[in-house]
Amino acid sequence: MTSSIRLALMATVAFALQGGAARAEDDAELAKQLANPIANLISVPFQGNYDCCFGPSDAGQYTLNLQPVVPVTLSEDLSLIVRTIVPTIQQGELAPGYGSHFGLGDTTQSFFLAPALKDGWVFGAGPAFLWPTATESELGNGVWGAGPTAILLRQMNGWTVGVLANQIWSYAGPSDRDDYSKAFIQPFLNYTFPDTTSLILNTESTYDWQSGEWTIPINFGVSKIFKFGDQRVSLAAMGRYYAVAPENGPEWGARLVATFLFPK
Repeated sequence: MTSSIRLALMATVAFALQGGAARAEDDAELAKQLANPIANLISVPFQGNYDCCFGPSDAGQYTLNLQPVVPVTLSEDLSLIVRTIVPTIQQGELAPGYGSHFGLGDTTQSFFLAPALKDGWVFGAGPAFLWPTATESELGNGVWGAGPTAILLRQMNGWTVGVLANQIWSYAGPSDRDDYSKAFIQPFLNYTFPDTTSLILNTESTYDWQSGEWTIPINFGVSKIFKFGDQRVSLAAMGRYYAVAPENGPEWGARLVATFLFPK
């Protein structure tokens, strides 16, 4: 082998290794951004949930949440992050004669104004809206709602720790539907390894001011970014235990998530 051929092969190998390292760094950065609910990253999660056991019949409920996150750059130091949750629900028969139900649930949409911060800190705040998009009365609240939402988190050395919260009150709707007033609090803790594997722990707690009841599910699981052709997708699997739930509420659940990532 001549020296010129040897040098060419060495250069090709070096270029390939450099490219692979760069892609690994890019994927690690994507995994870090994905741990931030209001990252400057377009993502489209399909979140499948199963919860058990509702009502006297211990019925199951399947919910597929479509949850696109779309960032809009307003200036060099300020972004608007739009998070939307559109649920499709299959509710089993809660009690004999009650019947099962399938269709869209109510849509929740949040708008976060997020200034650029330093030292790994992220903050965003804005309005949240509840849209009565349920296709059956049993699958939604049937009212229009609005209120404040905010998030605060910090990322450092692979860790992401923070809390997301909102409070929504109803302001319009049919007179035969109950008023809506619920607080949502989601503390979360993630650790992301360099290979994009993330360990996830959070709660998605709600407090119903009308009934005075808490619902506190504890979620735990793992996620990892994969590449299918040119498309990067994060796949996650999680388990759920309800530490607190209303009477006839759920006891446990599971979640599978496929998040399609569209980095800028």
